[in-house]
Amino acid sequence: MKNDIKIGIKVGDIMTRNFISVRPDIKILNAVGLMVKNRLGNLILQEKGILKGILTERDILWALTKKKDLSEVRAMDVCTRKITTIKPSADIQDALRKMKKAKFKRLPVTINKKVIGILTEKDILRIQPELFEIAHEGYAIKDYSEKVKRLEKLKSGKEIREGICENCGRFDILFNEDDNLICNNCRDDM
Repeated sequence: MKNDIKIGIKVGDIMTRNFISVRPDIKILNAVGLMVKNRLGNLILQEKGILKGILTERDILWALTKKKDLSEVRAMDVCTRKITTIKPSADIQDALRKMKKAKFKRLPVTINKKVIGILTEKDILRIQPELFEIAHEGYAIKDYSEKVKRLEKLKSGKEIREGICENCGRFDILFNEDDNLICNNCRDDM
């Protein structure tokens, strides 16, 4: 993306103004109930009008895997606290760039640390669908290049790993033998 390209649409023009915010000390189960009832993917956490965090679906999934009992867990205990915000006067191209850099799908829109709205990737794409490629460029390439690197690393040494045996097709622990990833049974047959 070039830094000098501007779309001409301001964040304040397309942001969601009717967002739901809660206090950071809300119990996570109550927050989940509110999210389900209102069909939301996130809640803004504010205290005295000041942004304290965002509770997302991903934060809740993390809590489910790490905490045994969620009944006493507060939203502030698991929420995203390092938040990237944007001003309503910013161009949506700048917003998209910030989202990609921070790896967030939503940005609180703030004036003087007070949240006045929230901008989501969906808001941008609803108005400017041609930005989809820009929003997601690099992801597939990055994923593919990481897979190639892992495969090269695996094939370069005798590193042991689980996967599909290249000889028999069975899922098992694999060994690198003559640049082939094979299971122990096929290895014994050699």
